[in-house]
Amino acid sequence: MIASVHGRVAAVGPDGAVVEVGGVGLAVACSPGTLARLRVGEPARLATSLVVREDSLTLYGFADDDERALFELLQTANGVGPKLAQTMLAVHPPRELRRAIATSDLATLTRVPGIGRKGAERIVLELRDRIGSIEGDTVGTSAGVGVAAVPPWRDQLAHALAGLGFSGREAAEAVEAVSADVPADSQPEVSTLLRKSIQLLGRTR
Repeated sequence: MIASVHGRVAAVGPDGAVVEVGGVGLAVACSPGTLARLRVGEPARLATSLVVREDSLTLYGFADDDERALFELLQTANGVGPKLAQTMLAVHPPRELRRAIATSDLATLTRVPGIGRKGAERIVLELRDRIGSIEGDTVGTSAGVGVAAVPPWRDQLAHALAGLGFSGREAAEAVEAVSADVPADSQPEVSTLLRKSIQLLGRTR
C-alpha cells in the first residue's frame, strides 16, 4: 500500500493532482478541499490510499492521515465505494461526518449527493460503533449552525479555484455565476461546479 506521497506538485486539475516522486509523476485523485491547498511547483505531502480494481489502480490523496483513515472506514459500509467516500469528505469535514454517523444525523448525511435516507440509515447502522471519538461535538454542532447561511460548497469551490491559480475576484465571480443554477438548500457536486467555473473563466479571460 502507498501510505503517502511527498514531492513537487507538477499539475492540479478539477479532480486531482500530479505529484512528482523520484522522477515519476503520480496521479492522485483529491477532493476540492485538498486541491485548494496545493500549488503547482511547490512541495506537498498527501496521505494516500490505493484502491485496486480489476481494470484500474487509483491513488486517492488526502490532507492528513485522519481524513484517509475515515475514507477507508467509510468504504467498509455496504454500498459505499471510494468515489462516494471521497464525495462525503468533500461535502463534510471528518469531524462533522463522525458526528453525523455517531448521532444518527440522517439529514446531514443525505446532503451528500448519492446518499438517500436508506443509504444514510445503513451507514449509521454499520459504522456508528466504529466511528471513533467525537469529542468537541458541541463546538462542531454550533459551528455547523453558524455556517448554514453560507452553503459549504461555495467555500469549497472558491478555495479550489484559488488553488488552480485564479484570483479571488475571478473565483468569487465564478461562484456567483454557477450558483444561479443551484437550487436552494441543495448540496451539488463541487467537482461538477468546478468544471463549469473553469469553462466560464476560460471564456472570460
